[in-house]
Amino acid sequence: MKALKYEFYIGAAPAAVWDCLVSPGKVAQIYYGSTIRSSFREGEPLEYVGPGADGEETVHVYGTVLEYKPQEVLRFTHHAGPSYVQEGKDYESVICWLLAPAGGCTKLTLIHEGWHPDDPSYGPSDSAWWQILSNTKTLAETGSTLDFGG
Repeated sequence: MKALKYEFYIGAAPAAVWDCLVSPGKVAQIYYGSTIRSSFREGEPLEYVGPGADGEETVHVYGTVLEYKPQEVLRFTHHAGPSYVQEGKDYESVICWLLAPAGGCTKLTLIHEGWHPDDPSYGPSDSAWWQILSNTKTLAETGSTLDFGG
């Protein structure tokens, strides 16, 4: 499967955009109520946990930090949480957030790659990334997120 790649220009400094990606309170605003848990040290775990099929502490995504440079790059492996795994098949892919100053704004690039051809989370991820990125842009620029309804 081809990599999912998105580029957004955000009217905020890299520090403000970065905060939206790693600050647990802000992550919860852009990731459907899930917060991020990680030491952000390379080789250590990273997970997104929040309300879901397994209650308030549902693990939606987990992985291992591969690269962490504040306000520049966050790269980690991606596994769907246990409640999403079908028939015991746990697929791995890689997510990379890249930030770069662009004039008076920030260029935010998201690359989600390394997909297994049978990974059922490819389609849902492609849909969800648009909302997550739109919320990241709106939160960094205005301090609020979007109301997608439902």
